[in-house]
Amino acid sequence: MAERQGERRRIGQPTLEIRGLNVYYGASHALQGVDLTLDSGVVSVVGRNGMGKTTLCNAIMGLVPVSSGSITFAGQQLVGLTPSRIAQLGIGYVPQGRRLWRSLTVDEHLRMVGAGRSGAWTIDRVYSTFPRLAERKTNGGGQLSGGEQQMLAIARALLVNPKLLVMDEPTEGLAPVIVNQVEEILLHIGEEDGIDVLVIEQNIGVATAVAERVGIMVNGRINRVIDSAQLATDRDLQQRLLGVGRHSEDDGRRQATTDTEGEAAPVPVQPAAQKIYLSNPVVPTRWSRPVPRRQIIQSARTVSGTTGPAAARGLPELRPLATPGEQVVIVAGTLDTKGEELRFMRDLIREAGLPVRMADLSTAGRHSGAEIPAHQIAAYHPRGASGVFSSDRGEAVAGMTLAFERWIRRQSGIAGIIAAGGSGGTAMVAPAMRALPVGVPKIIISTIASGDVSRYVGPADITMMHSVADVQGLNSITRQVLANGANALAGMVRARRDTQQQSGRDDRPAVALTMFGVTTACVRQIAAELESDHDCLVFHATGTGGQSVEKLVESGQLEGVIDVTTTEVCDMLVGGVFPATEDRFGAMIRARMPYIGSVGALDMVNFRAFETVPEAFRSRNLYRHNPEITLMRTTPQENAAMGRWIGERLNRMEAPVRFFLPEGGVSALDAPGQPFHDPAADEALFAALEGTVRQTSTRQLIRLPHHINAPEFSAEIVKAYRTLHGGGRPQRRAKVR
Repeated sequence: MAERQGERRRIGQPTLEIRGLNVYYGASHALQGVDLTLDSGVVSVVGRNGMGKTTLCNAIMGLVPVSSGSITFAGQQLVGLTPSRIAQLGIGYVPQGRRLWRSLTVDEHLRMVGAGRSGAWTIDRVYSTFPRLAERKTNGGGQLSGGEQQMLAIARALLVNPKLLVMDEPTEGLAPVIVNQVEEILLHIGEEDGIDVLVIEQNIGVATAVAERVGIMVNGRINRVIDSAQLATDRDLQQRLLGVGRHSEDDGRRQATTDTEGEAAPVPVQPAAQKIYLSNPVVPTRWSRPVPRRQIIQSARTVSGTTGPAAARGLPELRPLATPGEQVVIVAGTLDTKGEELRFMRDLIREAGLPVRMADLSTAGRHSGAEIPAHQIAAYHPRGASGVFSSDRGEAVAGMTLAFERWIRRQSGIAGIIAAGGSGGTAMVAPAMRALPVGVPKIIISTIASGDVSRYVGPADITMMHSVADVQGLNSITRQVLANGANALAGMVRARRDTQQQSGRDDRPAVALTMFGVTTACVRQIAAELESDHDCLVFHATGTGGQSVEKLVESGQLEGVIDVTTTEVCDMLVGGVFPATEDRFGAMIRARMPYIGSVGALDMVNFRAFETVPEAFRSRNLYRHNPEITLMRTTPQENAAMGRWIGERLNRMEAPVRFFLPEGGVSALDAPGQPFHDPAADEALFAALEGTVRQTSTRQLIRLPHHINAPEFSAEIVKAYRTLHGGGRPQRRAKVR
């Protein structure tokens, strides 16, 4: 599922797109401008009772009238269609409460829906997927348990062979053991090729387990869409937006695992408290009458399951890396296969006078003697240690990769980190290193460091060293390479520590600016105006440039962003070589940072040398920027798609937004007499933005009758930046690790 969701989406329609949806019940405004997009895969929506979740499902299925807004399914408008027509288009529905016929048997339910249909899902496949339904095929709907009824409701929807499955509260009212079964079913469906899923759920544990993205519904609106991993671990966010923590049935799944040597690997995630009920609060006699239920409830006592703040929040215990004020170096890797090499580097760093800790990323579950054992890191997996210590090696490695990244994000006092290994070990440590702030020294000694390492380094300042020989034992080659890496890290850590202790360093607030060659004049003019009281950081918009900016935003190292050049969106949607990720603008959304942006270089898609341009684009307007880079002019249709995509992200920003539209041209090549001058294409971009963005007093699109590189355009951006940031020299919001 993750691979399918992570594929680069080309220009086209998302599976489900809801924009500005309003639904009333009489005078009651149930849905208030709902915006939600499901590109592919699984998306969950959570929220308290009465927030409008079921109304959203009913609106999608045509069961309630829509006052305004749009609902499109693969480009097809659903508003105004009948429920039967919507189902025929390929949308399956699992309603809240199951809605089964009590008098019809399981088999009759399925045959009524599946008769005459063709597709991957057949009645035979349903029975093989849900063996319990096969056992109960002659039982009526009213004779089934709650879990069996839910299986039947899901199976009934699957027999439609839907492209989109809408599920409303699939675990409502089910026992914890049945909730686990339903969760497994949802995970299985989410991996099904060709079926995307919208899950409406109150159980946060289920919602975050089955989807990578979760929308939070508050008062009839989608308040935000965030990563499920973030929601699963952020109890404060759960309490603030939903009024609840993780459901107890999810906590109950987190069991201590036992390693092969018999020692328990504790995962201290349990319900914070539980009720103890006595059926006889008073010692009974032969003449006693049954005790009233009210008296039993009143006499119940509460006992704590765990103690301490971590336990109270349902999180793994966070053991400090070092004493307060001390910073330590982490040596990370799989000690069961690379123990000798990792300990060799550990000893060299320790001899250099730096405190060092070893983090074991082994998935075998055995003791290694590391200061940070594998089971402690594994506890940070969303499913606890059971999500890591699996008999499937691939699943275990993926689980430890995620757990280590989540562990790193909660640490403080990391002075630097080093690792050594092959492709598997490199892939395991790289995401965690990318999660650390820029500036924290990071070294990976790897067998794959001499090739393309962009997928490992990403936007981070990771240093990769080629191991030359395989990292398999100590020999004349590996001793030298590992020693160089360890000593290099020690030098980086000492130099960074000494620099931080020096006085008189630059205390100007940092502002990031995105630039391409064709927007250089604009960015230089802005930087010249701000550099007297701002530390201007310029990033080249080549895919990783935008990611680097957003990483700095999330690290708290920027005061502001002037995102003049959003060209990476072109390559992402059309298929160029410098693409953004689907999370472009995500850091600004999450950080609630005032945002200033523009449409710089959205007139071009980047390819390598001319002969590498895909055949489908050979007849397009191409420009040889240099022998290694060929540019392609975007069309009005592509510009409109980009405008909608960017506009949807701007709508999610809660902080002030000023987004500038240069009517005179969006790049140096888009000016009168230049090869990419196309006013119609630019207007399609501007119109799509204006048609998508919900403008308010704080979220504004600003048209200017200037070219993007004109001094007048730059002056307006500087003016807006100083207005939003107070024009002064506020303190930099640095995050210390």
